[in-house]
Amino acid sequence: MTRFNLVLLLAVIGSALYLVHTQYESRRLYVELETAAAQSRKIEAENERLQVEKRAQATPLRVEKLAKERLQMHTVTPAITQYVTQKEAIDSGSAPAVGATSSGAISVGAGRP
Repeated sequence: MTRFNLVLLLAVIGSALYLVHTQYESRRLYVELETAAAQSRKIEAENERLQVEKRAQATPLRVEKLAKERLQMHTVTPAITQYVTQKEAIDSGSAPAVGATSSGAISVGAGRP
C-alpha cells in the first residue's frame, strides 16, 4: 500500500509542477500578446498620421508651388504655345503626336516663356 501512496504522491507533485509551469507560460504569453496588441495600436496610429501627412503633402496647390520653385516649371499660356501642323512635323522628320486633331494641328508646349 505504501508503494501505491508513493506513486500517487509523485503523480500529485508532478501534476502540481506541470500546473505551475502551465500557468506561468500562460501568463507570459498573455503579457506578450498585450505587448503585441499595444505595438499594433501604436503602428496603426503612426500609419494614420502618415496617411494624413501624405494627403496634406499632395495637395494640388503644394504640388504646383514645388513645380514652380524647384523645377522652374510654368503654366501653359497661349504666349508660350507653339502650334505645329502635321505636314511641318513630317517635313522636320518627327512623327505626328498622338494628340493630333482632325485638322492636323498639334499643340506643343514650348517650355519656358
